[in-house]
Amino acid sequence: MMEVIPAIDLKDGRCVRLYQGDYDRETVFSDDPSRVALAWQQAGAGRIHVVDLDGAREGRPTNLDALAGILAAVSLPVQLGGGIRTHEDVGRVLGMGVQRAILGTAAVEDPEMVARLCGEFGPETVIVSVDARDGKVATRGWLEHTRTEAVDLLRRMSDLGVERFVYTDVSRDGTLTEPNFAAIEHLVKATGKRIIAAGGVSRVEHLARLAEVGVEGAIVGRALYTGDIDLKEALEAVRG
Repeated sequence: MMEVIPAIDLKDGRCVRLYQGDYDRETVFSDDPSRVALAWQQAGAGRIHVVDLDGAREGRPTNLDALAGILAAVSLPVQLGGGIRTHEDVGRVLGMGVQRAILGTAAVEDPEMVARLCGEFGPETVIVSVDARDGKVATRGWLEHTRTEAVDLLRRMSDLGVERFVYTDVSRDGTLTEPNFAAIEHLVKATGKRIIAAGGVSRVEHLARLAEVGVEGAIVGRALYTGDIDLKEALEAVRG
């Protein structure tokens, strides 16, 4: 069964959403991320996806107090991305209780380190985020753009031992439009790896279609906060 994973994006210790990754187009949804995390747990979530937006921009995890609050508030497994670029970063967040450390920029800039981390911590713990705009990978908090095709990065990481990926279409993220189904399906078929899709999920019907595409999970952010998607209803629909 496909996982429906609520997202908590942290900026300045608060729960926010950005529009297409633009740091100047921010909506604050809560000053208490731990309370938000607990609400998602009570609604039936099986996992929480946390993004350290400040960390992604600054190149190191920065919202650690807010992260600690979330980890203390819930008993769910938490996966964290944003600014995790060194061995020390991975060890630190795992030591705090994070179950999965998500690396994005490091996969482009230091792929051999990612391979070593997979070997040390295991492919269930270290996963790679492939963030793309117009099919090309974006790095450093989506502020820098590369010429690397998303599918090429995913294949390269697969060859190095990565088993699970988060794929985000940056142009859909936070827009309440719809996922880039064609790109997601292409990645699933081209690699056969476990992919968690993100970006643009705004209706329960989108989740049903993603399940048909064959992704392992779908991350839902803004639509949960605006009420466009009810988490309990979404979980029931996917189970059905």
